[in-house]
Amino acid sequence: MALGLLFVQDGMNDVSVNYTSGSFLIYYDVEKLSEKHIRSYFMALSEKYLENQELLDSVEEPQESENLLFDLATMTAWHYLKQILPVPIRLILRVWSLGPRILKGVEQIANGNVFKSEVLDAAAISMALITGDTKTASNINFLLNIGDTIEDFTKKKSYGDLASRLLSQNDSVRLVERSENGECIEKSVPLKLVKKSDLIAVRTGNVIPADGMIVRGEALVNQASITGEPLAVEKREGASVFAGTIVQEGELFVEVRAVGNQTKVQNILSMIDNSQTLKVSSQVRSERLADSLVKYNFLLSLAVFLFTRNMTKVMATLMVDYSCAMKLASPIAVLSAMKEAAENGIIVKGGKFLEDASVADTVVFDKTGTLTAAVPHLECVVALNGRTENEVLTVAACLEEHFAHPVASCIVKAAEERGLKHPEEHAKVEYIVAHGIATTLNGKRLVIGSRHFVFEDEKVCEPKELEKIQKEAIEKGESLLYLAEENQLAGIFAINDPVRKNAPEIIRKLHRSGIKNCVMITGDDEGAARNAAKISNIDRYISRALPEDKFKFIEEQKRLGHKVIMIGDGINDAPALSVADTGIAMGDCADITGETADIILSSEDGLEGLYKTRVLGSRLMEKIDTNNRGIVAVNTTFMLLGLFGIISPSMAAILHNASTVAFSVNAMKPVLTK
Repeated sequence: MALGLLFVQDGMNDVSVNYTSGSFLIYYDVEKLSEKHIRSYFMALSEKYLENQELLDSVEEPQESENLLFDLATMTAWHYLKQILPVPIRLILRVWSLGPRILKGVEQIANGNVFKSEVLDAAAISMALITGDTKTASNINFLLNIGDTIEDFTKKKSYGDLASRLLSQNDSVRLVERSENGECIEKSVPLKLVKKSDLIAVRTGNVIPADGMIVRGEALVNQASITGEPLAVEKREGASVFAGTIVQEGELFVEVRAVGNQTKVQNILSMIDNSQTLKVSSQVRSERLADSLVKYNFLLSLAVFLFTRNMTKVMATLMVDYSCAMKLASPIAVLSAMKEAAENGIIVKGGKFLEDASVADTVVFDKTGTLTAAVPHLECVVALNGRTENEVLTVAACLEEHFAHPVASCIVKAAEERGLKHPEEHAKVEYIVAHGIATTLNGKRLVIGSRHFVFEDEKVCEPKELEKIQKEAIEKGESLLYLAEENQLAGIFAINDPVRKNAPEIIRKLHRSGIKNCVMITGDDEGAARNAAKISNIDRYISRALPEDKFKFIEEQKRLGHKVIMIGDGINDAPALSVADTGIAMGDCADITGETADIILSSEDGLEGLYKTRVLGSRLMEKIDTNNRGIVAVNTTFMLLGLFGIISPSMAAILHNASTVAFSVNAMKPVLTK
């Protein structure tokens, strides 16, 4: 309750609660609040707040954590306590506990699933009851319940650890506030600080972070994640929008109706559930192998019965199966790998994608922001048609400040360094994917973008000196950005985007790991592409490419039998990411790119995360296969020990459960080393 009260106060940055000690940890802006203010909020708690249902509903209730040792101790105590109860009560409790286990086996048989572990368990208990050995039947059921409890706890812990790790990622939104003089000011804040009625700005390529209503602006919104509609829907003032949908084109100012953090929790839990449907092939093989081995348990038990007529040995062989360990250890290994990836800042949306990354033989790189350092520098400005450098740079910065692309940031930063102010006097800007920006200023059309966009699409006249400028840029490995007014070229910007320092080493590591082809596809000019490819040791490069060119190239590689990883960061990379076997987005990617990608890397690690992903996938496959071989060997040994009368059915069950726990613990072990 106090958390809800504090969290809505202006100047409050973050509040966390330790439910065990009953204490609060509060982060606040000392310029807006003092410790006295904070204490007064606690003192002000009264029925006015405690009976505010809306405020109470907004506060998440603490979840009681499970204690495995306590649960097991309680089960054990109850199992032995029942032995001293009166016979009639013991009989009722025995039927109550053994009945569900036997019914599960009968239900599987009725559904045509004869060779299932549930049938094995039911057969072992039923056989003990038929022979009058009720104590053994109870012991077997008790040990099976112990195994189920451990299995449920292990799965929940794996899911919980992964969810908490993913939820620790810091999402940010553009919060719009009014200053003292009435001007609207935007600032980037963590998603968790957004409150009901806040105003947020969402632009092209961004995910809408919260449910709300549009107060101004218009955009095409892709609602496929909510409604399944394949085409974007036009949204205007007064319309509702939902968390998780994407602004495909345009700009919206949204008044928050429901905070999106809870929606994100649901999205993450759904992602983890979906990840189980995206199983790695080794996991699928484990499950099929486990089911196929059940029939051999029955055949062995039948053979033991026919040759020995010893029901104890028969039950011992029935008590050991391969299904439990295989079906538990494999998914835990996948969840553990996803958690380990998250600990390294890598978000993996399914185990299948780790496997695909481990077996790929081709990597296709975008250049700007992916292979390069994403901090391009403006080398020089060429002003044309009587304009000055500062004039064309001011106009360019005014247009580019609306977009978070590295090249756009480079232009804006250059203007700031020169002390140039660029008030917005133009009409609404239009972003044309992989081409550039268009708008209107003083009744004249302005465009800024690539050579293809400006000279081929917009039919801008090419000045005489253009060929010389382009030739010099090619020799220096610079990219050129063009600004035009109507059909006249106004200025040219030469931009140098250095390759990431670790790019050559990462390419070498990828080659050593089995990658045969490292290809760079970029919309940049030939010189910039050739220079970047040479420095980074890329096998092949394609320059002046459009988004559809990347898409077609990957499709062609897949037709030739290659397994392809595509890695990029921009809106224009989304189509290529979707068609690749594994789509990987850089950490600072556009939201729509992150939504399309199968794996999202850490913004801190950069390309190192790509190699980590490949190693993690390879070692995950090895771990699952090694575990499966161990499970078969160990459980076969237990089965033989029971067959020769060396261990009892109860001891077989204990050893079987213990080995299942051991293999599950092994499945949780991290595979990446420093």
